[in-house]
Amino acid sequence: MPAVRLPDGSVRQFDNPVTVAEVAASIGAGLARAALAGRVNGKLVDTAFKIENDVELAIVTDKDADGLGVIRHSSAHLLAQAVKQLFPDAQVTIGPVIEDGFYYDFSYKRPFTPEDLAAIEKKMAEIVKKDLPVSRSVMSRSDAIQYFKNLGEHYKAQIIESIPGDEELSLYTQGEFTDLCRGPHVPSTGKLKVFKLMRLAGAYWRGDSRNEMLQRVYGTAWTKKEDLEAYLFRLEEAEKRDHRKLGKQLDLFHLQDEAPGMVFWHPKGWVIWQQIEQYIRQQLTAHGYQEVRTPMVMDRVLWEKSGHWENYRENMFTTESEKRDYAVKPMNCPGHIQIFNQGLKSYRDLPLRLAEFGSCHRNEPSGALHGIMRVRGFVQDDAHIFCTEDQIQAEVSAFIDLLLKVYKDFGFDDVGIKLSTRPEKRVGLDETWDKAEAALDASLRAKGLAFDLQPGEGAFYGPKIEFALKDCLGRVWQCGTIQLDFSLPDRLGAAYVAEDNSRKIPVMLHRAILGSLERFIGMLVEHHAGAMPLWLAPTQAILMNITDSQAEYVAKAAESMRAAGLRVETDLRNEKITYKIREHSLQKLPYQVIVGDKEVQANKVAVRSRQGEDLGQMSLDELIDKLKRERDAKA
Repeated sequence: MPAVRLPDGSVRQFDNPVTVAEVAASIGAGLARAALAGRVNGKLVDTAFKIENDVELAIVTDKDADGLGVIRHSSAHLLAQAVKQLFPDAQVTIGPVIEDGFYYDFSYKRPFTPEDLAAIEKKMAEIVKKDLPVSRSVMSRSDAIQYFKNLGEHYKAQIIESIPGDEELSLYTQGEFTDLCRGPHVPSTGKLKVFKLMRLAGAYWRGDSRNEMLQRVYGTAWTKKEDLEAYLFRLEEAEKRDHRKLGKQLDLFHLQDEAPGMVFWHPKGWVIWQQIEQYIRQQLTAHGYQEVRTPMVMDRVLWEKSGHWENYRENMFTTESEKRDYAVKPMNCPGHIQIFNQGLKSYRDLPLRLAEFGSCHRNEPSGALHGIMRVRGFVQDDAHIFCTEDQIQAEVSAFIDLLLKVYKDFGFDDVGIKLSTRPEKRVGLDETWDKAEAALDASLRAKGLAFDLQPGEGAFYGPKIEFALKDCLGRVWQCGTIQLDFSLPDRLGAAYVAEDNSRKIPVMLHRAILGSLERFIGMLVEHHAGAMPLWLAPTQAILMNITDSQAEYVAKAAESMRAAGLRVETDLRNEKITYKIREHSLQKLPYQVIVGDKEVQANKVAVRSRQGEDLGQMSLDELIDKLKRERDAKA
């Protein structure tokens, strides 16, 4: 006689074992129709799950965040079923849920086409209309391997063979289609009404370039048509804001095949870079950091001592000289410890904050490279804080305050925080990790900050707090981080003289606010659609004449504005003023300053904003004062 406690605290008693669907039906017909899954004692299950003991139960509907995940998971199976109906020789591999949707990888004798994609989506809609029941069954590992081999699904058989242990495996069936899956899934295909196939891509089997290239079909699924339309609108906006297109249009940077994953910064792009670097440098100085510079290439021995050679070797560029192996640094921390180790340090020297705009290189797979967002050569606004255990909380707290101030100056107030704990591949003792994770957890709680836990996502040398920004399209960008490390200073021989004259190993805090400057600039370009705020804009104003008679006046006005510290250019071409305005509008310049005979006679200028607003005439001093106030306010 199971007793089922519901989220509102009420308890329903049943005489016999009961399914989640039956509990929903006992509450009301509307809930029974809306039920997609259930949470039994916090675990997500199918509506067919049988409850035999006392439990806590929540019915999952499309209003629940878990409900959307179940819909997308089931939509991947719907896609695979449609592909098998249209292309019986295709083999299915894996089909996970991803952010905003799902994908499924297939092995097929020819590439899918856009026409195939349309046919697959149409077939999916037909299967939805049939409202096929989705049922779960279990099978032994050996039977499952043989089952999929008999179907000719050799990739599925390989997946099962790689699963450790002898536990029974769950399979889900809808109509003639059966797939290996942990579930849960919707009770029937009729629940999957709002979906769209997005694009085709290639993907190597198990991510290994030595294996077959599979065909990946991406899709998205939502609970309401309005949500799908909003998502497609966001994608359209994101396409307009693509930093790669805007980088070319605004002449900021370029990339080329001769230097994959490396950025060629053009003068205008480098202005943005310099403004950001100088701003961060000012903040570091104000908060007690000392700037340093460390070598790009260091001996393999150092990387072996640090643990990078063992744990990060595949991501490092290496070279050889005079029979010695070297690595191009993928991160700055070992170099900063070498600086710390020069000269005897006392507890009175701590905390010691060493900062570097460190140029790093990582051997990212070519398929993972993406404009300046994911590159092989990048610069971090990196710093390392050497401190005592008693100073950890104060240092983490001070860093968070600094980070939030910087983000606010860049216009970001919505900051998400995550605490990432020990990964499977790591260095150091478990008790050391216990202490490190507890310290970061306590620091966040002491500041009253809400955060999500990310088990297993820490760095190999320590846990970390990650900070993510939400842009104007609602996209989330992981930027800042602070990582607590008890291991690396010990491995590289760092020590200080404690108050009792004993030698102790310092705690090392790895921290960055922007992360990769390349990625942060790419993010800013997309967030602002290339229309950078005045303080970051490469050209803050363009001064234009209407006829040649105003050229001298314009040149002198520009000279005065430059002397006031503003970045301005002139356009004295013999072109119609409407042509000039239209051309410079495409460059997204904050202000256009126009001079005709009226302005010369009045000793003024006419000002036009980036939004196309006519700000009227003003004196040059008024304009300079306006721009300087806007620049300094970082509005």
